[in-house]
Amino acid sequence: MDPLRTLWETFFDGDSMREALPEMLTVGLPNTLILAASAALLGSVLGMLLAVAGISRTRWLRWPARVYTDVFRGLPAAATILLIGVGLAPLGMEVWGPNPYPLGVLALSLIAAAYLGEIFRAGILSVEAAQLEGARALGFSWGESMRLVIIPQGVRRVLPAWVNQLIALIKDSSLVYFLGLLASQRELFRIGQDYAANTGNQSALLLAGLFYLLLTVPLTHAVNWLDRRLRQGRPTAPPEPEPDLAPAGVTPTGREPR
Repeated sequence: MDPLRTLWETFFDGDSMREALPEMLTVGLPNTLILAASAALLGSVLGMLLAVAGISRTRWLRWPARVYTDVFRGLPAAATILLIGVGLAPLGMEVWGPNPYPLGVLALSLIAAAYLGEIFRAGILSVEAAQLEGARALGFSWGESMRLVIIPQGVRRVLPAWVNQLIALIKDSSLVYFLGLLASQRELFRIGQDYAANTGNQSALLLAGLFYLLLTVPLTHAVNWLDRRLRQGRPTAPPEPEPDLAPAGVTPTGREPR
């Protein structure tokens, strides 16, 4: 058989895609978004704590943050998901029953926190030291200066990197299928896998990949636009001309024209 025809029938079969499309829209897409959004939210909170601990002068805070970051950035994402999902499964059974979904969110959050912590730390350290000194001179404590002055500026500077991490989370959510999700909890990749296994055709997997493209490509362009806005700043309106307040028949110098 013609190789091109085989490739087309294996990955671009319209009937297989149409069969998998409804379940991907109603089950896979919402679960993928929930996994990514939940992990981004929890990972951002943990990442900010890691960033503050990483710049602390207390070594008992700085060293554990450094070790955590090195470990979770060094481990493959699949290994971390298996360690959390399988290792904490007995605890999960006691807390919420036979539902691996929260453990998948926790694993993705711990992975994201390691990367986001470094992103936030870099953003905080990029703020000029004079900002902190000025806040302290105004009477703010160190904690108030960080919370009200330094951290907001640092986060604003690393927003593009934060969105890039969100894109990575959307793709990493496909690894949660290792934990054996329930039928109603399957994300896009798992649904594509199931249809491919049942039909012997890989078109559903390609359709899942197209869904990931539809999610990540707009975010990529949003990152580029946001990065340009942050570097260029907001456009300023041209100054309005000053009104002429001189009385009629009097020049701006105060003399009457000859």
